[in-house]
Amino acid sequence: MAQDKATLRKYNYWQWRTLIILMLGYALFYFVRKNFSIVMPALESELGLSKTQLGIFLTLNGVIYGVSRFFNGFLSDRLKRKRVFMAAGLFLSAVVNLVIGFLPQMNGLMGILDAEGKVTMFAVYFIGTLLLFNGVFQGMGFPPCSALLVNWVKPSELATKQAIWNTSHSLGAGLLGLMIAGILNAFGNAAWQWCFWIPAILAIMGAALLLLGLKDDPSDVGLPSVVTLDTATKDARDDSKESPEFKKKAYKLCVKHLVFGSPTMWCIAVCTFCVYVVRFTVLDWGSSILTQYKGMDLGLAATVVGLTEVVGGILGVLLAGWMTDHLFKGKAHHTGLLFTAIATLFLFLFWKAPKDNTILNIIYIVLISFFIYGPQGLVGIAASNQATKRAAASANGFVGMFGYLSPIVSGTLFGFLAQHYGWDSVFEAGIIFGIVGTIVWALIWKAPANGYAKAEELLKQLDEE
Repeated sequence: MAQDKATLRKYNYWQWRTLIILMLGYALFYFVRKNFSIVMPALESELGLSKTQLGIFLTLNGVIYGVSRFFNGFLSDRLKRKRVFMAAGLFLSAVVNLVIGFLPQMNGLMGILDAEGKVTMFAVYFIGTLLLFNGVFQGMGFPPCSALLVNWVKPSELATKQAIWNTSHSLGAGLLGLMIAGILNAFGNAAWQWCFWIPAILAIMGAALLLLGLKDDPSDVGLPSVVTLDTATKDARDDSKESPEFKKKAYKLCVKHLVFGSPTMWCIAVCTFCVYVVRFTVLDWGSSILTQYKGMDLGLAATVVGLTEVVGGILGVLLAGWMTDHLFKGKAHHTGLLFTAIATLFLFLFWKAPKDNTILNIIYIVLISFFIYGPQGLVGIAASNQATKRAAASANGFVGMFGYLSPIVSGTLFGFLAQHYGWDSVFEAGIIFGIVGTIVWALIWKAPANGYAKAEELLKQLDEE
């Protein structure tokens, strides 16, 4: 028993150490990803980039990022040194940011600027290429995180602890916004280069922390597989002593049956698409809706959108994770259904609220964010548990790609609807996607909390070969 207590204490230490370092590391991925969009007004005024060019940059970067997450999910599950892969992605993304920051200094070599100090077409293509590479490198961040978390966290605790990790999104975006605002307010738009240099330097430090502070697997510190300590997966085997060849076959079998061949996983992917449509409706169009449809002052609208990120991105995700583990016994799809349905209801109430009732409109949009960020965080948890630790990153790459295809609707389609048919049509479409997401969650209501029992059946087939 003393040995068991010592083992649990050691696990507890490494779980929290891994969780905290992964939070810091992923927050720093945001530092060298979202800084470009925040500093775009300065790039317009200082470099002469047009809104059309900037919009194309963002679209291409987003698509490449989603594709990169998809492929890197499968790669992460196959790699033994996941922390090295994640650290490399953060470091390379930092290098891209450093190069963007040094563009004016490269003018003599590459003809970046014209006689008026504005970017040439060569520079536009060059910046676009750099952002495409950044999208690829950014896709190396999330998959290793999901793989490392399932290596170190019990399946019965994954929702709570991955929800805590998920706050790194909002922490990274919030701290970055404050830092860039401080730089530009103090030194003006001419200091735009520092908005790339400082995040890049911090990201390089973060890459070193990931590389030196993490361990890839419990066996690296003399511990057995984490699932052997979890009563929710008491029948799961310890994979630390399996041969590389067996692990390779087991991975392929789990991907085939627990990812691509799983109706539950496909439902989670569709839910991801619908949830992200509603999420990006608030995140991307929130300021426009509040000012153009609700008649709110731009400064207040921007503050409200920031509030939705904090309240939803942190409090909503934490509550959803806690409820999944403690009320629904690890069944993330149950919490996802409840939260998606409530978010859709508040989207309807926000649409119909009197435009002159500022307080009520603020309450409704904050509540939309609160309840939609819950399932946004849970889709990754559900995918990890259903695919088990053997294919968690692959599953997250799969469902994550659906999430980052959603801007085709929330961006392009909703922009078209708003311009030609008004904001009412955007609300109607958003509500439809919310209802569809709720229905699809309901289709997998009876699904188990995780796929470990199914995985064990599959692995028995390998034992018999």
